[in-house]
Amino acid sequence: MTDNLKLVIITGMSGAGKTVAIQSFEDMGYFCVDNMPPSLIPKFWELIKESGKVTKIALVVDLRSRDFFEEIQNMLIEIENTGMIDTSTLFLDASDAELVSRYKETRRTHPLAMEGLITEGIRKERAILEDLKLRATMVIDTTDLTPRQLREKINFEFKTNTDLGFHVEMVSFGFKYGLPIDADIVMDVRFLPNPHYIPELRPQTGLDKPVYDYVMSFPETESFYQDFYRLLKNIMPGYIKEGKSSLTIAIGCTGGQHRSVALSQRIGQALRALDYKVNITHRDKDKRKETVNRS
Repeated sequence: MTDNLKLVIITGMSGAGKTVAIQSFEDMGYFCVDNMPPSLIPKFWELIKESGKVTKIALVVDLRSRDFFEEIQNMLIEIENTGMIDTSTLFLDASDAELVSRYKETRRTHPLAMEGLITEGIRKERAILEDLKLRATMVIDTTDLTPRQLREKINFEFKTNTDLGFHVEMVSFGFKYGLPIDADIVMDVRFLPNPHYIPELRPQTGLDKPVYDYVMSFPETESFYQDFYRLLKNIMPGYIKEGKSSLTIAIGCTGGQHRSVALSQRIGQALRALDYKVNITHRDKDKRKETVNRS
């Protein structure tokens, strides 16, 4: 295993899938930059090395000028000669017919055909990038690939044991403070008996055993938990298959202090037992205490 810094340069034909590619590398924990001028990459890399915090970088280098080809060739030679950086070049390609179809679907203009035919721009771009394609570490033809299939191929080729992989964000919240805007799945448990109305439980949270045990003591709680657990167990492999890198599950009660906290803890721990990486956050657990202290 090398300790060298890793740099993946993503380039290729305009419209061949560079946006999907950079998103895939971001999901694998790479520090990603889109459309960086090739001449700035060596300076950028020096800053990264000095920081010591970033070990994997993916850069999209796009066709922006006639100087592109010479710049990127010289840049690759300069970086590879350092011996401290593992450099890979991913070249994305597609057939002319498919590229034309994609441009027509998006109503975009090819960068080399601002006032002419898309096919002419594609022809010019192929000529400019021909030698770079021959030098590429990997060439992926995306003509017959869906975005999901492209992500799967990139993950297979570049993913390492240290990459983040799929993970779950389990969030408890209070509806009175608003929905979590980044939630993929939201469940409302306000139908369950509320510990707020038990004086000795009111100041506690779902992390405290008396509250946790109270919430779990009701048949309706157990029924909800079992049904929701089975649902998650069945659908989560589908999210992974679709190429999703994370899933945010939000469980809400009125104030986000008792019921949602207890159930988020139980469900989060159950998913961990299934070998999922789970981070549990209780967004509003202490909101009531903070409000009382301010008043």
